[in-house]
Amino acid sequence: MPIFRDQAAKLVHLSNHYDNRYPTALAERLCDLTGMAGVFFSTGGTEAVEGAIKLARLAAWDGGAGRKCAFVSLNGSYHGRTYGALSVTGQERYRQGFAPGLPDIRFVDRNDIAGLRAAMDNDVCGILIEPLQGEGGVWECTKEYLAEARRLADEHHALLIYDEIQSGLGRTGDWFSYEASGVRPDVLIVGKPLGGGLPLSAFLVTEELFGVFQLAQHGSTLGGSPLASRLGLEFLSFMESEGMLHRIHQTSQYMQQQLQKLVKDFPVARAVRGRGLLLGLEISQPGRPIAEAALQRGLLLNVTQGNIFRFLPPYILEPQHIDQAIGIFQELLTIASEAEKAACATTERA
Repeated sequence: MPIFRDQAAKLVHLSNHYDNRYPTALAERLCDLTGMAGVFFSTGGTEAVEGAIKLARLAAWDGGAGRKCAFVSLNGSYHGRTYGALSVTGQERYRQGFAPGLPDIRFVDRNDIAGLRAAMDNDVCGILIEPLQGEGGVWECTKEYLAEARRLADEHHALLIYDEIQSGLGRTGDWFSYEASGVRPDVLIVGKPLGGGLPLSAFLVTEELFGVFQLAQHGSTLGGSPLASRLGLEFLSFMESEGMLHRIHQTSQYMQQQLQKLVKDFPVARAVRGRGLLLGLEISQPGRPIAEAALQRGLLLNVTQGNIFRFLPPYILEPQHIDQAIGIFQELLTIASEAEKAACATTERA
């Protein structure tokens, strides 16, 4: 990539004690996209989650609420593997062996408005939500649920934080998955494609939160490097110049149609869900044997929650790629459906 070579020959890393035009330009571009007022760059997504956790607690502390340190997070959520991010991840299998985590983390079910209300009080400093859960099984929060989370955050003077590391920056065919709800957060966490292939993440904040962090209260040695930031600008430019959001919508429509045919044709395939190029296919048996068989045929599949194939293909995916993958899938689901049918027949005879 010419831009990579050009920037690597000039400046790869610079202490954040110095200004550089590319992190500044990228921050301004992200604020233009989101309506946010400030950006804090880091490297991986989990680091950005840690920063958002610290921000929520510090904002509450600065408000004179020393006991206001609880978080509400969702069952099935995934926010990373560092200590704070792990503490707010709503899957016991990731937290097992690392207890105790951060204190007073309250997990509630996705789209359970009554449960969300019951978890809230004035000790809560933040509500952390993936508007579209990926690792949790490709489940989407309803508009009504997000609207209630916004109302409750305002009522209890807590921050509404969206983790869009996986679902943001075009993945759903919109810049961010929350846009479909119209419910805006106080803090927005982004990552993955942001650095154009290099480690770069960020959390964005409203104007009210811009001055919460004071000197040396948070930092990231390598976050927002000139090289990663320049590639981030190139990524956003490519998305716009190539009309990628529209293309993702079109590709998603075709891919969902093909996945729905699998549900119609194969009893083992149960449901398709998701948006854009974050899609899931739920099946009625463990998915790992199918994924292992697919790998032998040249198709790399991701299985989450044991029986859900999660699809996160490149944005440049084309219909012929989908057709090729579906052909392999049809072959493997035929085998799986026949095996399930035979097992049912054996059980009935017994």
